[in-house]
Amino acid sequence: MLLAIDCGNTNTLFAVHDGQDWRAQWRTATYSPRTADEYAVWLAQLMSLQGLSFDDLSACVISSVVPQSLFNLRNLSKRYLKTDPVVIGDTGVNLGISVNLDRPGEAGADRLVNALGCKVKYTGHLIIVDSGTATTFDIVSADGVFEGGIIAPGINLSMQALHNAAAQLPRIAIERPERVIGKNTVGAMQSGVFWGYIDLIDGLIGRIRAEYGQPMSVIATGGVASLFEGASRAIDHFDADVTIRGLLEVWRLNSVRKGA
Repeated sequence: MLLAIDCGNTNTLFAVHDGQDWRAQWRTATYSPRTADEYAVWLAQLMSLQGLSFDDLSACVISSVVPQSLFNLRNLSKRYLKTDPVVIGDTGVNLGISVNLDRPGEAGADRLVNALGCKVKYTGHLIIVDSGTATTFDIVSADGVFEGGIIAPGINLSMQALHNAAAQLPRIAIERPERVIGKNTVGAMQSGVFWGYIDLIDGLIGRIRAEYGQPMSVIATGGVASLFEGASRAIDHFDADVTIRGLLEVWRLNSVRKGA
């Protein structure tokens, strides 16, 4: 069985694949000082609820945008799975996708994994909208080339900044308001953040399509993407499994190359 780990700035996802299907998925807050042993205690308890243990795991693939956490996640794999993990960004790791950027090394691991995760399922030119700590818009050509994209602040980050910078504005939950025009402070904030982000998404997708000049499908993923379902006019597919599908494909590509 494969343990796939996606370490983002806010949350870290652990998922187990049995060769046919995903058996389980768990999330924890990303905390870079967390040691391999601490990860192991937490993960062992959750796996036991699904009838799994470390003895069932024989492979590991890791994507991380938090360098401080990567050391401990590597140690988790080596110490408890008894295997060296495949790590996105390591020398010699085949991602199965070309990068057309001024500086290809600047492409984040999470963005490349998402590109691969969409490439193996969808056809044609693609726009991938990933809503997490940042909201990214990534373009993948029909022949599977990562063409670059856009990075904007995430919706939670914007909400937190609004609360921190304005003394009289409260901390609120992100919800879809019934009205665009707020009749109180909370309603006004919810409308500004929610509908502001919907128009940011739809507006930037429109600009990308106009500049790219080709028909494009739009796939939304990420922790808060489900909030936009039914509100965005530009998103074609909501797909929560883009990242883990990409990680699985990276593992398959590299295990075949190694003869595993």
